[in-house]
Amino acid sequence: MAVDSPIPTRERPVPRAIVPVLALCGIGVALMQTLIVPLLPQLPVLVDATPENTSWAVTATLLAGAVITPISGRLGDMFGKRRMLIVSLGMMVLGSAVCALSTTLVPLVVGRTLQGAAVGAIPLGIAILRDELPPRKIPGAMATLSATLGVGGAIGLPFAAFVAQLTNWHMLFVVSGIIGVIGIAAVLYFVPESPQRNPGRFDFVGAILLSIALVLLLLPVSKGNAWGWTSPSTIGMLVGAAVVFLGWGVYELRRPRPLVDLRISARRPVLMTNLASIALGFAMYSNVLAFPQLLMAPTETGYGFGLSMVGAGLVLAPSGFVMMALSPVSARITRQFGPRATLACGAATVGIGYLVAYVLYTEIWHLLVAAMIIGAGVGLSYAAMPALIMAAVPLHESAAANSLNTLMRSIGTSSAAAVIGVVLAAMTTRIGDAVVPSLDGFRITFLIAVVAAVVSLAITALIPRPSPAPRRLGNN
Repeated sequence: MAVDSPIPTRERPVPRAIVPVLALCGIGVALMQTLIVPLLPQLPVLVDATPENTSWAVTATLLAGAVITPISGRLGDMFGKRRMLIVSLGMMVLGSAVCALSTTLVPLVVGRTLQGAAVGAIPLGIAILRDELPPRKIPGAMATLSATLGVGGAIGLPFAAFVAQLTNWHMLFVVSGIIGVIGIAAVLYFVPESPQRNPGRFDFVGAILLSIALVLLLLPVSKGNAWGWTSPSTIGMLVGAAVVFLGWGVYELRRPRPLVDLRISARRPVLMTNLASIALGFAMYSNVLAFPQLLMAPTETGYGFGLSMVGAGLVLAPSGFVMMALSPVSARITRQFGPRATLACGAATVGIGYLVAYVLYTEIWHLLVAAMIIGAGVGLSYAAMPALIMAAVPLHESAAANSLNTLMRSIGTSSAAAVIGVVLAAMTTRIGDAVVPSLDGFRITFLIAVVAAVVSLAITALIPRPSPAPRRLGNN
């Protein structure tokens, strides 16, 4: 059945700073995803470890974010979204402190795990907006907060490279810790606690089973290139993930208060939106992986531009600001035509951006324009997804449902990292002693991303249109 209007009328005033504060938190959390990327070439020397082992500083963040996001969403619905938002930012601060004091690999990985666990702050912030704002302000606010994912990721690369070049690498984590502290203080002062609750006992068994299943899925996806896709460990973990996911699903369906309400998640609007999110996450991350490598490829290849990490980051940074600038446009499309139309526009725009990159790649400005088009599409899409989810679930499930949608995007990005990594590793050219991805490898990557965008567009067409009938709060 249709879900009632999710926004009750508020008698209490809503602080005007709530959207900027939550956006600041979103940018800070998104920064954690690219913060360490400029350090990766030097990290084996900095922490006295092998390149394969230092890659855990990235993998641990990915796994922690995937595992904690659905858990923090459920806890937010149960005990308070503002409270869990502060806990998430606290983990970011603690992780930053551990990394800032690290001189060896193990504490660095521990700190990066804590930083990754903070990613649940973004879906929690979106759920808070649904609880606190009047209906007319929600599309624009959601669009702004969703865009922080792109802004944080886009500015994170040049910011981290710049700081790492000018100062000691530990300063990256000092700065991230300061951002987290500012975020906590701002949330405490400006963001009210939502009265919406979904009380009951926390589903510990469901949380453990889901965590095991996600690790068994995402670890071989992340490490498959290094381990070998046909190795016993890779195949065994993927099979184990399928078995555990099946067992987890059966268990959740029997629980009166499950970690993830699979019956709500199976509703067509929620299911189709989550599937579209996987495809869009895949398409979006192809940009993050391929464009910097093409910009930094040696000029001797005939197609590379020989830029530094800072230079490549500065070329791609405008795409993040395009996402933020399009927030009012996204809100206008959503108000007039609905979030389904916004998502369709976004998916189509992403595909167009990659087609531009496939055809035009001989000048830096070609890639700048293509990245901005892709950024525009991602901004539209990421703003529409939470709106579609929120319109299809009850108030007391908003944080958990939006966290699950964020998890779906993470699965898409992880899959992109695996597939694009295989393509670029298989199609290479040698320049002196260096081996770099070939031009054909990059162009095939762009075509794969176009296919992912088309798949997302096709799935979006299967999302049902909202019912025109009036809806009352409380039905579901």
